[in-house]
Amino acid sequence: MPAKLHPPRISRARITGGFWADRQRTNREVTIPCVLDKCDETNRTRSLRLEWKPGADWEPHHFYDSDLAKAIEAAAYALELEPDPELEARLDGYIELFARAQQPDGYLNSYYAQKGFADRWTNLRDMHELYCAGHLFEAAVAHFRATGKRTLLDVAEKYADHIDATFGDGKIPGYPGHEEIELALVKLAEATNEERYLDLARFFIDERGREPHYFRLESERRGEVFDRHRHDANDYPSAYAYYQAHLPVREQADAEGHSVRACYLYAGMVDVAARTGDERLMEACRRLFASIAGRRMYISGGIGSQTHGERFSYDYDLPGESAYAETCAAISLVFFASRLANAELDSHYADVAERALYNGALGGISLSGDRFFYANPLTFHPTAPHLPHVRSDAERQPWYGCACCPPNIARLLASLGAYLYGVSGDDGDSAGGGPTVAVHLYAQSSLELDVAGTAVTVRQETNYPWDGRVVFTIDAQAPVELTLALRIPAWATGWTVTGPDGAPLVADAAPAPGGGLIIKRGYVYVRRTWTPGQTLCLDLPMEIRRTHAHEAVRDAGWQVALERGPLLYCAEGVDNGEALADLALPGEAALTAEHRDDLLGGCAVIRGSAVRRAAPTAGSGAPADRRGTPTAPLYASRPGRREVPFTAVPFALRNNRGVCEMRVWLAEV
Repeated sequence: MPAKLHPPRISRARITGGFWADRQRTNREVTIPCVLDKCDETNRTRSLRLEWKPGADWEPHHFYDSDLAKAIEAAAYALELEPDPELEARLDGYIELFARAQQPDGYLNSYYAQKGFADRWTNLRDMHELYCAGHLFEAAVAHFRATGKRTLLDVAEKYADHIDATFGDGKIPGYPGHEEIELALVKLAEATNEERYLDLARFFIDERGREPHYFRLESERRGEVFDRHRHDANDYPSAYAYYQAHLPVREQADAEGHSVRACYLYAGMVDVAARTGDERLMEACRRLFASIAGRRMYISGGIGSQTHGERFSYDYDLPGESAYAETCAAISLVFFASRLANAELDSHYADVAERALYNGALGGISLSGDRFFYANPLTFHPTAPHLPHVRSDAERQPWYGCACCPPNIARLLASLGAYLYGVSGDDGDSAGGGPTVAVHLYAQSSLELDVAGTAVTVRQETNYPWDGRVVFTIDAQAPVELTLALRIPAWATGWTVTGPDGAPLVADAAPAPGGGLIIKRGYVYVRRTWTPGQTLCLDLPMEIRRTHAHEAVRDAGWQVALERGPLLYCAEGVDNGEALADLALPGEAALTAEHRDDLLGGCAVIRGSAVRRAAPTAGSGAPADRRGTPTAPLYASRPGRREVPFTAVPFALRNNRGVCEMRVWLAEV
């Protein structure tokens, strides 16, 4: 069961203009330098110098290494797209710190190097050693591919060899409390052609959830006392679920526990299943994805509704105002869904990847590129008191003590070209016609291929997501046989595909070369021999959609959300005034889209008319405030209402005009 497709190298899948080019430019010029600077300013770099001594005014932290590794990975992707000698030299300096901090046996963790080697590998549940190693491996592969230098890759291989010698059958039967190393080991195996790393990834996946639970055994060795009220308690079932260790992974039915850890694990499971032909493991991935996308995902593509533990809770429990929906969680869902899209070539997976990318993940960073959200609630009121456990800030922050999100969004944006396409040879499922290029996401871009010795470039010209017209041009030195598989989003109705001669193509069960098209699992396959310069046009109507939640989502009952194309919209107080809960959309009201070049970097807004509830007025006998002034009654008879203009903006672009109230779900009358 090999994967049908593989992602292209980002140097061969380049975003060339439009919506994402602007964000990549800001990421390269602002975000990546900002993240590296913050690592320098907040002791993450300092920790790698191994300078800490007892009594110092700072402390190393057990996940500091991962933040710098993710920042290096993001910068390496930027280097692969555009050489920058100054940035490359800066990375060389960080890599030298990692190399110096590595121990003779290959072990590499700045926290334990300074806090005591005797305790290393004694608390896999909490201490993130394997998680930090995974991010180092990803950074090493990215840096090697961008520069051709082995400086960090050699460090990573030496550390991976140490881990391989430490864990496995007949060795330590443990696995990470915070998953990530699983997918990273697959990347390292591919970069080095070392199968042992793939086998190690499979071991960590297979060992998880087996009894006796390893986390209980190691905690007993540490002399810990059982506490059933902690999410990491030894024997409490939900404690193991927090780490996705309550059952062996092939037996798990629902997405459980910490949402970021979960989707990192699931992404690694897809990688291992696709490369080893493990159908039972792939079936588990399908089942867990269905749990997320069908019952435990916000309309924004955010996941992890429960603040305590940053975790999944239960089916349809999706509160808007207290939503955690961490930026990293949406990013991890992009990783998981994109891998399934390549493994299965089913549009359902790419639809979810697109939703999470455009809404749940992108909203985690400001247009300026230097401020970030950790949590992404669907309702925000700046005057409401925030409970201490609710980690939704009034506005994006320049950094966090737990700073996983800023470098994570930086590496996603820098590598985005690899998520647009999936490429395969003629594997028997491409409707014939040579290699298949699947287009999972639409963006102005170019993809370079080699087809039977002929250099081919597939170009997209589009103003997506503001406009649904996408024109593909096939540039080649000679005629080339190629199958394009174009995703038709679930929201698109009335779409058309126009062939090189300008005539619409129609579905055909067995099209002749140069003829019609096949529709399968949400992808339109266009098979033909392309002559140089031929074009193909896909039109996706961008209608405004009123979307209603499943009836079991209690927080969204009798309410509506607005969507257009891949984008979720929200109402902000800066456009609509205060008290957005008093705003309602008439069911028959017309809504129109208008592109505003002068707003939020240029975006399409939704305009229309809404009604606003008239507040009860103070009267005789009404209670008085603290100053003795009569106030409106707390409860009154049916209020009046008045018509008001209404504006909605993309959810991902909220909070770029100052702190104000925001709401996704609106009452519908």
